[in-house]
Amino acid sequence: MTRTTAPITALTRPARLAAGARVAVVAPSGPIPEERLEAGLDILRGWDLDPVVATHVLDRHAEFGYLAGTDADRAADFQAAWCDPDVAAVLCARGGYGAQRMIDLLDWDAIRAAGPKVFLGFSDITALHEAFATRVGLATLHGPMVAVADFLKSARAQEHLRATLFEPESVRTIASDEAVPLVPGKARGVTLGGSTSLLAAEVGTPHARTSARGGLLLIEDIGEEAYRLDRILTQLLRTGWLDGVTGVALGSWVDCGPYDGLRAVFADRLGGLGVPVVEHFGFGHAEGALTIPFGLCAELDADAGTLTLDEPALL
Repeated sequence: MTRTTAPITALTRPARLAAGARVAVVAPSGPIPEERLEAGLDILRGWDLDPVVATHVLDRHAEFGYLAGTDADRAADFQAAWCDPDVAAVLCARGGYGAQRMIDLLDWDAIRAAGPKVFLGFSDITALHEAFATRVGLATLHGPMVAVADFLKSARAQEHLRATLFEPESVRTIASDEAVPLVPGKARGVTLGGSTSLLAAEVGTPHARTSARGGLLLIEDIGEEAYRLDRILTQLLRTGWLDGVTGVALGSWVDCGPYDGLRAVFADRLGGLGVPVVEHFGFGHAEGALTIPFGLCAELDADAGTLTLDEPALL
């Protein structure tokens, strides 16, 4: 069966941050260790930002301890933060699991009406990246979160995020020294992606794209063994979601098993797409993770290990 889907297009860019900007910290998914939250807030204050913590960020669900409070409270926190006219950015404290449980409780018409602002997160937050793309038409940032250990201990991750937020023209070319081509070549498209398991889990939901056609796909994951990643990528292939992807960048694969086995899966499942594929691109769950803008036109050079944005991530 031939599937015909219009290619994805570039999204609206929010404004860059300035000294004194108020930023809201939310927990849409898993619970937050208080000491890590405080350490992350100190970093934000060191950047001359004014962080405000949502009411339920430190909550833990009474029955499901893997959630940062109830779905309704997490959604209310997110809604209030986004719709506050004094807030210039909404930053996730961590991922984990839970964004999918609260996403349908959000008023997306109100979120869209509140206007564009910076949104940052990764991992389970992939579900929200997809929703912002489909429901709001907003470019977002896939990057290290406020209360995540890899961010707190990595000067590289902190500096790349800070530059993206305040001086985005300085990081229009994103490069990884460790990157190597799995399939050589150059490709152009609109950046999208995140956690492979979340992208697969989102297929068929009201907030997900029906296809990544025309997209430069940047994917990573954690705790998924080779056979699980095989299953996830096979699901994306069988649904046609990967039809028309122009290039692929592979980030970190922490706790996913020996990389030789993963590499064989990637070569088998992605090599047949006939597009450039680059490995070890330096984003995701690893220490020193780069911040990757989603929703922007860019060129991927698998041989050079670079992603060059047509425009800065933020206005």
